[in-house]
Amino acid sequence: MSFEEKSEKDGTRNDCRAPLLSRLDDNTPGEKFKGASFSGSVFNLSCSIVGAGIMSLPSTFKLLGIVPGTLLVIVAAFLTEASAEMLLRFSKPGSSFSYGDVMGDAFGTSGRVLLQICIVINNIGAVIIYLIITEDVISGSTSSGIHHAGILEGWFGELWWTGRAFVLLVLTTFVFIPLICFKRIDSLRFTSAISFVLAIVFIVVLIGVTIYKLIEGSIKTPTWFPNVDSTTSFLNLFTAVPVLVCAYLCHFNVHTIENELGDSPRMQGVVRTSLALCAIVYLMTGLFGFLLFGDSTLSDVLSNFDTNLAVPYSSLINSIVHISYALHIVLIFPIIFHPLRLNLDGLLFPTESPFVPHNIRFAFISLGLLALCLFGAIYIPSIWIAFEFTGATVGVMLLFIFPAAITLRDCHSIATRKDKLLSIIMIIVALFANVVAMYSNAYSLLYN
Repeated sequence: MSFEEKSEKDGTRNDCRAPLLSRLDDNTPGEKFKGASFSGSVFNLSCSIVGAGIMSLPSTFKLLGIVPGTLLVIVAAFLTEASAEMLLRFSKPGSSFSYGDVMGDAFGTSGRVLLQICIVINNIGAVIIYLIITEDVISGSTSSGIHHAGILEGWFGELWWTGRAFVLLVLTTFVFIPLICFKRIDSLRFTSAISFVLAIVFIVVLIGVTIYKLIEGSIKTPTWFPNVDSTTSFLNLFTAVPVLVCAYLCHFNVHTIENELGDSPRMQGVVRTSLALCAIVYLMTGLFGFLLFGDSTLSDVLSNFDTNLAVPYSSLINSIVHISYALHIVLIFPIIFHPLRLNLDGLLFPTESPFVPHNIRFAFISLGLLALCLFGAIYIPSIWIAFEFTGATVGVMLLFIFPAAITLRDCHSIATRKDKLLSIIMIIVALFANVVAMYSNAYSLLYN
């Protein structure tokens, strides 16, 4: 039985039409889409990777020390590349054009539905987090009784138009809604490129300030290895795993980008290039952020830029960091929203074709999801704890466990012994590390 026949029998969508549908131009109906460029695909995938987790990397280096922190960033990149390669390779025999197709090919309708539910949960959490961060950076926030002034409040004071609700309304009307109207992910390549450049701006500023203070002699010797003096401190090391899971997770966009690239062999190069760029960004952020702030490094290093850096033009530098980060997060929003909308559509309309030609369905799902995320961002003060638990469960399933399970299932008999051994190792390490991370997070939450 062919995959197309199997899709019709078990009620799943035949996404073999996805490449044809993706050729419809977003702005000019009927115009043929010639395929995404390599550079545009790299920027889109890189933008899927580099998100809010970048600000947690310096605290990860503080927790683990420079040597283990560096090794973990590199190892996580290689494991991510391996899991993405598994998905791409096992897509070919079953003519699969989405992550859900590959899971459906291996485990049937239940596998596809489970995968789509995990993506929806993970991406709703990520989108709400991005909205909350945007509010915090632009309008300010209050945590533990301490008020942190946002960009607008710092410049103009507390006014009605600098408040969180009004700022979010303006951003939604003039930025978020226009960006989520694109049906092709390739249409976001320019915003993705700008977002990645803004992340580079932050790193350049961070490195510049660190070098200045190194020359000045005001930076203390960093911690090379973690200080483990008890069972609790040892278990606490595993809380770094969810941070890196969320940092490298991009699998929900791999097939969409491959479909629009129109050249499957080049997709492996896109994955490797993106992961290499992002690994460099993560290493630079984690290393120089920890070097700059040392033991004072906060869980969100952006909070460290609320104080006097003891360098010339400290206030200007803080403003540059906050503005570049806020714009970076705003431009990431549509890249994470795109697979969220696509997989929710697959859950709600499993037997229908994708909604590219269905403008009414596309609009209703888009606006409904956006309203849900805005509601969460307005009424949930902070979901960092929930985000950590999501990274330790749904995130690690999407990143490691599902690709490894597909390989072990090997319904087309193409997996090698090396593939299966690596898959077993990935599942064991992922389960062990994340069970310990969840225990440590729960313990810290109850203790605090």
